[in-house]
Order: sequence, then C-alpha cells, then structure tokens
Amino acid sequence: MKRILISNDDGYMATGLGCLATHLARTAEITVVAPDRDRSGASNSLTLLRPLRVSRAANGFFFVDGTPTDCVHVAITGLLQHEPDMVIAGINHGGNLGDDVLYSGTVAAAMEGRFLGLPAIAVSLAAANPVHFSTAAAVIEHLLEALTPETLPADTVLNVNVPDVAYADLRGFEATRLGHRHKSEPVIAAHDPRGRPIYWVGPPGSAEDAGPGTDFHAIAAGYVSVTPIHADLTRHNALDALKVWCRETL
Repeated sequence: MKRILISNDDGYMATGLGCLATHLARTAEITVVAPDRDRSGASNSLTLLRPLRVSRAANGFFFVDGTPTDCVHVAITGLLQHEPDMVIAGINHGGNLGDDVLYSGTVAAAMEGRFLGLPAIAVSLAAANPVHFSTAAAVIEHLLEALTPETLPADTVLNVNVPDVAYADLRGFEATRLGHRHKSEPVIAAHDPRGRPIYWVGPPGSAEDAGPGTDFHAIAAGYVSVTPIHADLTRHNALDALKVWCRETL
C-alpha cells in the first residue's frame, strides 16, 4: 500500500483533516502529523529557537506544537519509522487561490514535503464556511488514481481547490494558473482591556486577475482547480535586462 503523510494548517481536530484521513485510509497506509491548533497563515515558517513537542491523540493522529512546515519536517526527518511515498496537506477550511499560496500553511506543508523529495498535493475546499469535505476527499482519491510522474514532476506541488458542492455537481477538472487579488483590506484597529491599541489583520482583497484560465475562474464556474506550483520565485524574463543594467550601471 502507498504510504501517505497527511498534514494541514487548521489543526489536528479539523473536520477536513479527519475526512481526508478517513477516505484515504481505505486504500493507503496513512499517518497524520498536524499542528496542535489552528496555524492558518503560517506560511513556510520553521520553529528554530525552541524544541518541538509531539503528542498523540486517541485516534492515532500526531500533533505538534509548531507550524505546518514543522509537522512535515519532523515527520519525514525523524518521527516516522518509514518515509512516506507522498505528502497531502488539507482539506483546508477555505480556498487557497491566487496570492493565498504565499501565506497558506496548507500549501507550505505540501511544499515542505516537496523540498524533502516527495510528491505533494495541497487541497482546499473553497468556501468561507465549507460543508462538502467528502467532495474534496473524493477529488483527491480520483487524482491519486490518475497521477503519473509527468503530471506531478519532481519540482512541483499540485495546488487543488474544490468547489463546496456535492461531488455529482462538480463540472469537471481544470488545469489553471494562479490568479491575483486586489491588495488586502485595511487592518482593523481596536483596544485591549487596558486601553492599549491592537490591530487585527483585515480580510484578503477580492479577486483582481480572475479571468479564464485562473484558479478563481475555475472555482466560480464549478470546476476543480488544479494548479502546478513550484518554489522558484525567479522572474526569468527579467534576467537579461537586469544583467545589462548590472554591467552598465553598477
């Protein structure tokens, strides 16, 4: 059986995590290593200035007092007796579309698996208050049956977003690119009980680049969005001009 490491950023008690684990356990040997609480927005952060503690819940899930990246890193590099065949992160409570991937702990967990040499998928249910977790789990089961090395290359993470509808109501699958959002809404200013100012980070901006071919467009049209992403942030088409500028100016 395929060995699959499952993690998330919503915490080890999250509904989406439990649903994904239940579905995949029917055909794979699964291990769940997830944060001890909600760590949404943790991105790729690692805990370096203190030790990490790993505990085990009654259902067999491991939980870590750290970030999603910590969870995957600890699992693969020391906790597990056998290295998994792949990493799947999710099911995230809410979409990870466009610029969201820069902040997402779910995507970061998958990316850490890929950094450590394993195929990886991040899966999110794209709704503010998602309900149809079984749809997203069934989507992953379907993808796992169809995956080949060509569809998940060695430097690639698949970022999968699923509409929050019954599986029978999905319109299909679309290969997409990341869209873009408008800038974030302003922070929300308030005061603590002692009168000191505090600030809540505001909601993300609405979709800006959301036309055909984007993940935003696919979700709005009822399709599963499958976006190949990788960690090379180099803007390659700017290199030649930058080389000339460095030679002539600096």
